Amino acid sequence: MSFLGHRSLMYKQGSSHSQDPMLKRDGFEDILEERRNSSDLKYALRCYAPVLYKGVTPCKANMLKNIVLQSDQLHYVINQVSQESGEAPDIIQEEASVILEEMAHRLQISTVRFFAFALSKAFKTLFQHVCVNEEGIQRLQQAIQEHPVVLLPSHRSYMDFLLMSYILYTYDLALPVIAAGMDFMGMKFVGEMLRMSGAFFIRRSFGGDKLYWAVFSEYVKTMLRNGFAPIEFFLEGTRSRTCKSLTPKLGLLNIVIEPFFKGEVFDVNLVPVSISYERILEESLYARELLGVPKPKESTSGLLKARRILSEDYGSIHVYFGQPVSVRSLAQGKVNRSTYNLFPRHIPRKPMEETQSFVNDTAYRIVRLQEDNMVLKPWVLMASLLLQNLEGLELSVLTEQTVWLRGLALSYAAFLDWPDHAPTAKVVSSSLALHRGLACVSGGRVSLVVGEPLGPVTPEEALFNRAVSVLSCASYRNQVLHVFLRPAMLAVAMHTAASSKKNEVYNCFSFLWDMFSNDFILCPGDIDFEEACYLLVKTGAVQMPQQDIVMTDIGQPTLSFFNGLLEPFLQGYQVVCRYLCEEASEGLTEKQYIPAVRSFAVKLILAGAFTSLSEMF
Repeated sequence: MSFLGHRSLMYKQGSSHSQDPMLKRDGFEDILEERRNSSDLKYALRCYAPVLYKGVTPCKANMLKNIVLQSDQLHYVINQVSQESGEAPDIIQEEASVILEEMAHRLQISTVRFFAFALSKAFKTLFQHVCVNEEGIQRLQQAIQEHPVVLLPSHRSYMDFLLMSYILYTYDLALPVIAAGMDFMGMKFVGEMLRMSGAFFIRRSFGGDKLYWAVFSEYVKTMLRNGFAPIEFFLEGTRSRTCKSLTPKLGLLNIVIEPFFKGEVFDVNLVPVSISYERILEESLYARELLGVPKPKESTSGLLKARRILSEDYGSIHVYFGQPVSVRSLAQGKVNRSTYNLFPRHIPRKPMEETQSFVNDTAYRIVRLQEDNMVLKPWVLMASLLLQNLEGLELSVLTEQTVWLRGLALSYAAFLDWPDHAPTAKVVSSSLALHRGLACVSGGRVSLVVGEPLGPVTPEEALFNRAVSVLSCASYRNQVLHVFLRPAMLAVAMHTAASSKKNEVYNCFSFLWDMFSNDFILCPGDIDFEEACYLLVKTGAVQMPQQDIVMTDIGQPTLSFFNGLLEPFLQGYQVVCRYLCEEASEGLTEKQYIPAVRSFAVKLILAGAFTSLSEMF
């Protein structure tokens, strides 16, 4: 039964991107529906026979390691390191073997079946629905048979990589091999189980370790060239604690694209995957980390203690498999591959400038595609409104404003999941019930929940508790930022420009673009400015007579909301600038800088330097 049978997703219409076939959106199926009505054991033990790349025979883990250790590229680096260090090549070869043994996956179907059974039980307890676009699955199945595939999911939760493997197993697709941090390898029993379900472990940073980089890159490229399994990694490099997209990391993307540049494969398919959580498992943990509480070390005991989350309701998950992106098509006319024929393939080379630029543009393109297919729930709209009204809102006012914001979001092509035919009041009350740990209704008024202290607290502790609440709520507001960001930047530019002249507004917009380029996923050139103008004109908030950009008679609510949306980010930059001007000392390290700015911000808030806490977060 289609998930659309009882809920529908609003589709993109009237957007400036509406003609782009890569943004055509599919419907969803709830894969937990069948799990609730049939045996989990039978599901885990069923026949599993995925179609592989060009019918290749699955490669055993030991055979894969032998191919890597015997590769010309690795031997070249081993000889290079030997000459530089003075150690015998045999010793360096042994070091390479140890690195590979520590790194490599050992995929075993028995472990996969165990996870399939255990995750079925867990998901049915934690989530109401796990919804997948089946058309995307069909496209992926076809792509896997034609060319090597790289899966690039968004990363908001530890649950992401487990969820991806679970879905691929459900649809009888080849299980991915997944790049995972060394932190997980240290988890007793669990680390090895993850390895046997397809994880390969890599260091968070390699420094100048030439041998480690050579082993790692050759391992990944060998899997890709031979198409043994889809390769999966997170472009952002780590979970986004703020739930907005992070600047992509390019190392692994460089590695998986290189075999195409060298002519070792005809093409590589990059598949963006958007994973949207109605309620994030780590919401309060992320808030505390952002406030300086150390991240809990990954451990088996910590995992067991986390079992208490099984008593909570985390709503729905939507997983959208995007259109496969052909590297060959993207590179057409942008990268001259013939230069790669001038050197032997096994000699490592630093990427050329045009190659690096292409990889960077591709990474940003993929993250934008992830954002475009993120499914937004009503709560993200409500959170955006509550954060601009920290004193609280009447429930009727919140409901009315949520309906208004829903219309605005849809006109800007948001991928919004809104229950069919349900009264708006019921949608709002259901969202408040699911997120009752963040917001509550008292006397007909909705406000954020602040944890009650067990005893007397200092002003700093009270502020910390308040900040946890605000930041947890902000993680949901941030999920809708990609929809409103560009028009919001234009609204701020209009507010700060000396006049309504288009060129002056554009200069202010450009300043904001430069400032926010590391905070958000933005496009080079004038694309973002033109899109912002188009969207605000389209919704009647501004008009552009001749060379001016002016607010219309009905534009004030929209522009006011957008100014409030970006206010916390602007205030954050102001605090940093004040700190650097007033208190920073020379030789401040990055490790010292972040706690110092945080302490400075606390001092300013307690001194009443800000009119509302939302200005800081």
